[in-house]
Amino acid sequence: MGRAFVYVILGGGVAAGYAALEFARRGGYSRGELCIISEEAVAPYERPALSKGYLLPEGAARLPGFHTCVGANDELLTTKWYKEQGIELVLGTKVISADVRRKTLLTATGETISYKTLIIATGARALKLQEFGIQGSDASNICYLRNIDDADKLVNAMKSCPGGNAVVIGGGYIGMECAAALVTNKIRVTMVFPEKHCMGRLFTEKIAEYYEDYYTSRGVTFVKGTVLTSFERDTTGKVTAVILKDGRHLPADMVVVGIGIRANTSLFEGQLVMSVENGGIKVNGQLQTSDSSVYAVGDVAAFPIKLFDGDIRRLEHVDSARRTARHAVASILEPSKTRDIDYLPFFYSRVFTLSWQFYGDNVGEVVHFGVFTSSSPRFGAYWVNKGRIAGAFLEGGSRDEYEAISVAVRRKAKVANMAELEKQGLAFAIQESQTEAPDCGLAVVGKPTYAWHATAGVVAAVSIAAIGYWYGRKRRRW
Repeated sequence: MGRAFVYVILGGGVAAGYAALEFARRGGYSRGELCIISEEAVAPYERPALSKGYLLPEGAARLPGFHTCVGANDELLTTKWYKEQGIELVLGTKVISADVRRKTLLTATGETISYKTLIIATGARALKLQEFGIQGSDASNICYLRNIDDADKLVNAMKSCPGGNAVVIGGGYIGMECAAALVTNKIRVTMVFPEKHCMGRLFTEKIAEYYEDYYTSRGVTFVKGTVLTSFERDTTGKVTAVILKDGRHLPADMVVVGIGIRANTSLFEGQLVMSVENGGIKVNGQLQTSDSSVYAVGDVAAFPIKLFDGDIRRLEHVDSARRTARHAVASILEPSKTRDIDYLPFFYSRVFTLSWQFYGDNVGEVVHFGVFTSSSPRFGAYWVNKGRIAGAFLEGGSRDEYEAISVAVRRKAKVANMAELEKQGLAFAIQESQTEAPDCGLAVVGKPTYAWHATAGVVAAVSIAAIGYWYGRKRRRW
C-alpha cells in the first residue's frame, strides 16, 4: 500500500515551512497533491527559538507561537493552516530509503510514498560525543539542541539543578547561545572548546575577546585549547564531572554539547551528486540536483554563490534555509521566469543585550572599527580581499546600518586605502549605500529576511527574555 503526490517535501524543519508557504502563494497544485514528511510530531517551526526563547526561565516561547513563518514576520503556519491549504502533513514518520530513479520513498512502517517532484529539506543532525569515542555519552544529563525534544530535555535538566554547574562543550553558535540561556537560568557555566577563542569559524581574535569578556562578566568561565576525554558518573549513570585532556576535572550537574552538525544526506548517497568539500547535496542555481525531478534546500544543499564567483557553499543558517526553500519552489513552478539564486550569505545572533550581523565571506585582510570597550557596544570589521570588501560584521547597529554593510558587501565595494577604511569605519559602508549602485554585473536581488530582528535599537534595549515575546506572537510587518 502507498500514497502518491505530485510534490513531496521531505523534512519538517524551517525550509519545509517556507517552501509550503511559497507553494500556497504561487498556487500550481491542487488539494492533496502536496505533502510534507517529517520525523517530528509537530508542524515545521522556527529552530532559532529553541536556543533563545524556549530556554527562558519565565515567559518561555512555546508552540504554536513559533511555527514557521513568523521568523520572517510572515504567516503563522499551524496544522489548521496546512489543512486549509490542502497540504498534507505526514508527521512522526521516518523515511528509511529513497529510490530516485523510481521516484519513491519508503517509510519505517513499510508505506511507499511516490512523487513527481521531490524537495529534500532533511537538514542536518547534531554531532554526538559517541562519534568521537567518548564513553558514557548516553548519560541522561547530557543534552544536545536540534529539535523540540532536545529543548524539552535541556529545560528539564536546568530545572533539576537550580544554581548548579553546567559544562558547555563547544564554542560555536549553540555553545554561545545555550551558555547565555543557562546563565539566565542562574546556572554556573563553564565553556570548553579546543580553539583559541569562541566562534572560531567567524570571529577574529579581537571580536571574540569582546564577547568572551562580556560572558565572563556574566559569570561564564572559559576553558580553551583543550577537549573532554571522559566523564565521572554516579551510581545512576549521571555525569558528575567532565574530565579534560589537560587533566582538569570540572564539576557538572548537566552537560550541553554543541560540537557541530552533519547534513542528512545518507538517503541519497550514490544516487545524487554530492559536494565532497561541503558535505551536502550539490545543486545548481535553481536548487536542482543531478536528477531533474529532485531539489535540495537548507542545510543539506550545496549551491553556487554568485558573489563568490560561483563557488559552491553549504550554509548552516536559518536565512539560507528560508531563501533556498522559496527559490526552489519558484524554480519548480515557474522555471522560465526564475533566475539562478543570487544569495548574499548572512549570519546573525542575539545573546543577552548583544546583537550582531555578518554578511559575505571572512576572507582576506581584516580591518576593525568602532568602540570595543563600551557597555553599549557598536563595533565591527571588514574583510578586504583583492582590494574589495568581501565580508562585514557589525555589533549593535541600527537597521539602516546593517543594511549599509550588506550593500557594501553585495557591491564588493572598492577599498583604495586600508588605513582610510579603518579611519572611516562604519561611515564607509553608509556612504557606499547612499551612492548609486555601480554597473558591476551583480544585481541586488532580495535582502536577508531579517526585518524582525535587525533593529538593534530594539535589540540593545531588551534582554534575552524578550525573545520569548518575539516568537510568542505574530508580529506586524515593518
